[in-house]
Amino acid sequence: MAIHKIQINDFISTDYELIAIHTTIEDYRLAYFINQALQIQLSKSDSNIEIKSKEGKSLFSHFIYDDEVNDIVWNLLENKTTLIPSEQKITGIFDSIDITTYMLPELKKAEFILKIENIEGAFSLEDILQSILKTNQISTGYIVDQTKLKSKNNLIF
Repeated sequence: MAIHKIQINDFISTDYELIAIHTTIEDYRLAYFINQALQIQLSKSDSNIEIKSKEGKSLFSHFIYDDEVNDIVWNLLENKTTLIPSEQKITGIFDSIDITTYMLPELKKAEFILKIENIEGAFSLEDILQSILKTNQISTGYIVDQTKLKSKNNLIF
């Protein structure tokens, strides 16, 4: 009798694309400018994305738009936030240290990430990027190869 091994990687597919965005504006303003550039309707999610670690938890802001016509889900994610420590160590008034955490630590210089699910064939990713880059408030942006990310599990929410 033959033994068949099934690898878990056989079932994992990447049906999303990522665009890293560098900007100094607030999340709600960026969502507004992306909505204008792409004619979509990103809106703030009722809940933030929470990532727990042994030091504490991180809450990342999240904007979402579910395009039911094209069956595409757009997510605008904050990439940088401050860690909320699980234990407060009170040593002095000036001793509080803010620890920055990242949704995708490989992209530490990117402030935001645009995750587009089920985009295959519907739109050109390069056209989407060029439309976003026309916004004056965005410094730069680029397409991210998600297969090279070590922390892509953070994108499962």
